[in-house]
Amino acid sequence: MGIKAALPKYEIYFYNTVLCLALLWATSWIFEVSNTNVNRKTFQSNIKPGWHYFGRKMDTADFEWVMWFSTFRAHILFALSGHILFAKLCTMLAPQYRSLVFLVYGVLAVWTSMGWTYVTLMLSHCILLYSISLVKIRWLCFLTGLCTLASFKCEPCVSWQAGFVEGDFELRHILFYGGCGFTIMRCMSFALENCEKKDGNYNILELLKYNFYLPFFYFGPIMTFDQFYAQVNRCHFSRKEREMWNISLHGLMNLGIIIVVDVLFHFMYILTIPTDLKLLKHLSDWAIVGLAYMNLVYDWVKAAVMFGAISTVARLDYLDPPKPPKCITLLYVFSETHFDRGINDWLCKYVYNPLGGSHCNVVEELIATLCTYGVTILWLGPCKVVLIWALFNCFGLNFELWTAKFFSVEPFTSFETALSEAGSRRLRAVFNAFNYWCVVLFNLLALNSLDFVKMVAKRLLLKGNPICTLINFLYSVHVCVLRQVLCAQVSL
Repeated sequence: MGIKAALPKYEIYFYNTVLCLALLWATSWIFEVSNTNVNRKTFQSNIKPGWHYFGRKMDTADFEWVMWFSTFRAHILFALSGHILFAKLCTMLAPQYRSLVFLVYGVLAVWTSMGWTYVTLMLSHCILLYSISLVKIRWLCFLTGLCTLASFKCEPCVSWQAGFVEGDFELRHILFYGGCGFTIMRCMSFALENCEKKDGNYNILELLKYNFYLPFFYFGPIMTFDQFYAQVNRCHFSRKEREMWNISLHGLMNLGIIIVVDVLFHFMYILTIPTDLKLLKHLSDWAIVGLAYMNLVYDWVKAAVMFGAISTVARLDYLDPPKPPKCITLLYVFSETHFDRGINDWLCKYVYNPLGGSHCNVVEELIATLCTYGVTILWLGPCKVVLIWALFNCFGLNFELWTAKFFSVEPFTSFETALSEAGSRRLRAVFNAFNYWCVVLFNLLALNSLDFVKMVAKRLLLKGNPICTLINFLYSVHVCVLRQVLCAQVSL
């Protein structure tokens, strides 16, 4: 009730005004802190020369962003451009061999970048999981996949396998773990789908085509095997009206966002400032909360752009890759919080939904979430911060169901029924405002230090300026009110 109720325009304008003013005010504080501390000793490792003609230095704390759009930009563009060229030629001249060309080009590109021993290592894991999939026992496929994934996260197995990579170039570490992790997840998807296949088995060549598709190989996003197999083996290729225009527009939007982020890194050091706890103690509440919010928004932007660039290439190949993640500004429930929609879809398909059923039973939901976050911990790599992040997010997801069950009984249902639809929507937004900041704080753990998250929580809830806390509460209500119309699950 009340989720889709219309609100007066003046109320919507009020919420939007609060949002814009709060963001502008927090941004001004962060800009001032960045300018006054640009030469701070603790910043020297991350703040590097940038725009010489403007006299600005650049925040280079995020290695992934710098790698993608500065250091190895030419290498990545060259590899993807070659893929697009060969894919287009094959689609025009011999479309029946298109997926085979994807395989050959992908293997050659991986061989060139990482060496033949690395290709052999990936092939060995593919053959292992393919062999297990022939038994058609789901739990055995899953167990084997998790064990092979753990071999890339735990010593001494990871060091031994890392020795198969040739060369000592800077990108080696990232490519090794990216390629290995996604390879195992893809092989598990193939094995589990093969278990569901009633007539015979998929050919191992289909697994190799799936795994060595270059745009997805190192950095994702991941498509489940059933989706990839159906799309890559189509016989007829046609585009919808204005589809190429939309693909081009999507590519230009990604380019525009890259430019905006580059400008941001020259004027606001949102990634480096949270690493200096001594400086943080002297900052205002607005700066602290603004840094927390901007770090989450930036991580969403990075995921959207990196996956968006790859997705643009995949769409040129007539594939339908996973959509970008939802921005933290558009979320207020844990059930929709993710920064990699491909991994999220994988986990939902193979772990969360099979174990959780209808997601209405408290015990089943608890088991499903524990298993889902257990796999996620293994995927990210077990460590203290990841364990705490998983624990809080697992609790948040279950707490939403518990509160939904609690407020679905009398007298709460009668109380809400007595309200107007607009009033019901406002009530839900007030309750969900707390949930929104739990989403923010819990997911900050995956991006920043535990000390920074503690400081944000203390400033926001305990020791901060009450006006700042009130404005942030109104901002949270604004998010919940405006997004309830699109959310399928509410936490009240």
